[in-house]
Amino acid sequence: MNPLAHLTISFTILTGTMIAILSSHWFFIWMGLELNMLSIIPILAKSTNPRSTEAATKYFLTQATASMILLMAIILNNLLYGQWTINPSLNQILSTMMLIALTMKLGMAPLHFWLPEVVQGIPLIPAMLILTWQKLAPMSIIIQIFPSINTNLILMISILSIMVGSWGGLNQTQLRKILAYSSITHMGWMMAVLYYNPNITILSLLIYLFLTISTFMVFYLNSNVTTLSMSHTWNKLTWVVPMTTLMMLSLGGLPPLTGFSPKWAIMQELTKNNNLIIPLVMAMLTLTNLYFYMRLTYSISMTMFPTSNSTKINWQLKYMKPSPLLPLLMMASTSLLPLTPLMLAN
Repeated sequence: MNPLAHLTISFTILTGTMIAILSSHWFFIWMGLELNMLSIIPILAKSTNPRSTEAATKYFLTQATASMILLMAIILNNLLYGQWTINPSLNQILSTMMLIALTMKLGMAPLHFWLPEVVQGIPLIPAMLILTWQKLAPMSIIIQIFPSINTNLILMISILSIMVGSWGGLNQTQLRKILAYSSITHMGWMMAVLYYNPNITILSLLIYLFLTISTFMVFYLNSNVTTLSMSHTWNKLTWVVPMTTLMMLSLGGLPPLTGFSPKWAIMQELTKNNNLIIPLVMAMLTLTNLYFYMRLTYSISMTMFPTSNSTKINWQLKYMKPSPLLPLLMMASTSLLPLTPLMLAN
């Protein structure tokens, strides 16, 4: 891609998300989402192969459908209330329409079917953008309108997303699909506590971004896309193996790693609000989520697949891919649990 075109597209993605996050006018929010969606399509279709083209087409059709539903809800809201500004006391039907559109954009169950297929069909860096940056704008809109959304509907979508994300990743060997199902699970955890304490939702989103970006950077560093390719990491970068293991376990939410911090805060908040069954079900489903991360950990650190003699000395060769932020992200992904009381206090 032309460097100028790439710069323009990247700036438009950044601008579209910022417009959607910072605006209080429904038209500008919709415009920011559209700018974001249309500018990321060339990034997804950058690789000239049929799978990337198919993934970009699926992404476009899904996001366009969600935008159409959101625009219809915005227009009906204007007809009812005569204003374009965000009003937390929305009509119940309109808030449900907006929630459907935004959960479709986030890839949450039951409208999640596009997410694993799109992420699997594109390279690692665009997949990282879909699972991290593209979550910010829809999540910020949901946080602004959540008082008008039915609590039972939010909890139902949350539990369903955790179930789908936990069970969907069990049989996968493709790392991008595993991270897509992990994203569905994490979105479910964030939505579960949204009605009771949106600050914990924001904290969970930030920690999820740290975990997912650092994991994708490790995969990009080693060109890992399958479980089998992960098992050859020790041939290329031996020092990355223990850190990758810790990041996998942190993504699964195993204490005493950073990934346990949002789950701890969410279960504590739900329990304070006399919800005992829901956090119990969520914790049990997360054990399933932890299982497939344990399987990846076993593959990378406890097995040695048959390899030719030439591949066993790859660690002696100079590795050319830069990773300036990787040590900082690894520390944030594994060592922030002691700071949890401080983060919750603020």
